[in-house]
Amino acid sequence: MKIFITGGSGFVGTDLSHYLLKEGHSVIATGRSSSHKLVGHDNFQYISADTTQKGDWQNALHNVDAAVNLAGINILRLWTDSYKAQIYDSRILTTSNLVEAMPGDKGVTLCSTSAAGYYGNRGDEILKEDARPGDDFLAKVCIDWEKEAYQAEAKGIRVVTMRFGVVLGKSGGPIKKMLPAFKFFVGGPMGNGKHWFPWIHMNDLISAILFILENREIKGPVNFCASEPVRNIDFAKALGNALNRPSFMTAPAFMIRLIMGKLGASLLNSQRVSPDKLTRYGFKFQHPDINSALSEILMAS
Repeated sequence: MKIFITGGSGFVGTDLSHYLLKEGHSVIATGRSSSHKLVGHDNFQYISADTTQKGDWQNALHNVDAAVNLAGINILRLWTDSYKAQIYDSRILTTSNLVEAMPGDKGVTLCSTSAAGYYGNRGDEILKEDARPGDDFLAKVCIDWEKEAYQAEAKGIRVVTMRFGVVLGKSGGPIKKMLPAFKFFVGGPMGNGKHWFPWIHMNDLISAILFILENREIKGPVNFCASEPVRNIDFAKALGNALNRPSFMTAPAFMIRLIMGKLGASLLNSQRVSPDKLTRYGFKFQHPDINSALSEILMAS
């Protein structure tokens, strides 16, 4: 397949590009970085572009078999009004421009990222793909993000919206940000740690994307989360164990909210997400439990 990736120079996009090339596919990646470490590979093309803007990058979509939409700026920064607008625009405008440029009626697939944040704060409720959305900022972003992606269905395109949990991998992302605290013996859970933490190993995420591209009967929302969810306190304990460090230094909820504002409140949301659709269609997780996942990541890093 010839596969187009937005956000192709980011944490997930780089690993996905490498995986697809290894599996024999051709990749066209876009990103804001000026270059890409895979440039020079025979089946890889990189286009440096701001995908929130229309431009020549859209011409590369005319003959693709699939597009994977990963673009969106990092949410792990203080949410000023200006930054919230950037979070929203980087996702919705890119998706709109991508859908506009995709070829119709050619059996093309669009896999467009969303997030477990779609569900908002839901306590202990088990969240399958048919669960209602939340009503906080991230949930509203995800609702509009998915709505924009589904506009492609009018062109005869198969659309899958991928509701990512927290992606754990050796090449960056949240694990890289968490490691210093644990290594210096000050790691631990957030708040009381009882909130559910939706997560997925990078290897499972990228193989699940290819699984969906190859199984045309799958469409609509799909939860990209491990089959064995954990509470935040258990995640912290597993990370501490993997590093041979304690994990008892709790970050009080009121301090998280005070320092990080609405971002802090979202980090305390509880989302017990189930990968119901992936498992029903026969996807097999390589890293279903948090202990083995973290051991693999930290041994490989």
